[in-house]
Amino acid sequence: MLENVILVGLMGAGKTTVGRAVARRLGRQFYDSDHEIEARTGVRIPVIFEHEGEDGFRQREAQTIDELTQRRGIVLATGGGAVLRAENRENIKSRGTVVYLRANPHDLWLRTRRDKNRPLLQTADPRARLEQLFQERDALYRECATFVIETGRPSVNALVNMVLMQLEMAGIVPSNPGAPQEGLEVSDGGPAGTSEAAADVAPDVAHEVAAPTGDAGTVTPPAGRDDALQAIPPSPASDTLPR
Repeated sequence: MLENVILVGLMGAGKTTVGRAVARRLGRQFYDSDHEIEARTGVRIPVIFEHEGEDGFRQREAQTIDELTQRRGIVLATGGGAVLRAENRENIKSRGTVVYLRANPHDLWLRTRRDKNRPLLQTADPRARLEQLFQERDALYRECATFVIETGRPSVNALVNMVLMQLEMAGIVPSNPGAPQEGLEVSDGGPAGTSEAAADVAPDVAHEVAAPTGDAGTVTPPAGRDDALQAIPPSPASDTLPR
């Protein structure tokens, strides 16, 4: 039975971009929990926050993650705050191999500073908010992680290769995954290999990585619609900034 691959990390860490590319390389179905929530409600996440508050959104998020993690052989990118609920952490840890894409708050700020679809960053000082979120959540991501990848500023391809290498070493996927499947259907409206933004990561670097250490190994690069919301008007098309 195929093991799920689940990506966690703060907003802007590249979970959606890397996860979609990993899914394509493995020929697997890709899901993004935030995109699933938007597809089911018919509105963007900021609208859900506006009408239901963060608690309402977190409840929807928990239901979505519970359902998605019960599937088999998928690649799942979770929302940055998914780890705040103990039930989500348990479902994530027990139902898949978990990759924590870890990035420093400064890099995250550079990637997300123009993104208006992140309610938690609509503050006077989003950079300070990212610092706070990192301090609050880093330990929770580590608690869930099978291994940790320090993203630094490598290319998407480099990060994808790091993830695949770790999955191969753990015996989760076979060595030398086959060529990408053309036209692979994914749940969030695009092919699994589509990159969401060039701004997500820096230009290509070498693909060599350090060996993992500890229980959660660290890899370091060199240098449907819910009735409750039917009355809420749909928002514009999805943005293309990093997830």
